Amino acid sequence: MFLLRHFAASVAAAALAACAMQPAGERAPRAAAFDLVGRVAVNYDGRAFSSGVRWQHQPEQDEVWLLTPTGQALAHILASAEGATLTGADRNQYHAGDAESLTRRALGWELPLTRLTWWVRGEIVPGRQAEDMSRDPHGRLVRLRQDGWLITFVHPAANDRDGLPQRLELTRDGYQIRLVIDNWRREDTP
Repeated sequence: MFLLRHFAASVAAAALAACAMQPAGERAPRAAAFDLVGRVAVNYDGRAFSSGVRWQHQPEQDEVWLLTPTGQALAHILASAEGATLTGADRNQYHAGDAESLTRRALGWELPLTRLTWWVRGEIVPGRQAEDMSRDPHGRLVRLRQDGWLITFVHPAANDRDGLPQRLELTRDGYQIRLVIDNWRREDTP
């Protein structure tokens, strides 16, 4: 029950909003559900941000928390097809049509949440052009350029074949986002 374009307030990632639109009447594919806990660091416009992150994704909704080292929420993002809302630690709320626009307006940098739901699983966003792609001997993505973003994937071990990355590094137009995943649970795994 969490949406796909959700962000959490001052954490996780920046920029990616480019790409072809889906033809009228055609819904974009949705990534399978997952829940992850990790850390995010963002460098943008000569500034830096880092925090803990908790992200619960369901095909129709995303919920993201950006957290202090002690676990207190800096920001909470709730995103769905109806729009996105960011609630800060001061209880101020920001609203936008999607998580990308919301984070760009509220935080000054864009979190590519919609696409990140695929990339975080080590997958290419369906229906989007992908280039500069390379895989390791197990078939896992290690590098991808999609929608203007260069994504580098780091996997936990050479023999780990489930395809789930442990770290992602995203760069685009002066933005750099590093997401480290400490704990991962997918709905399709025990």
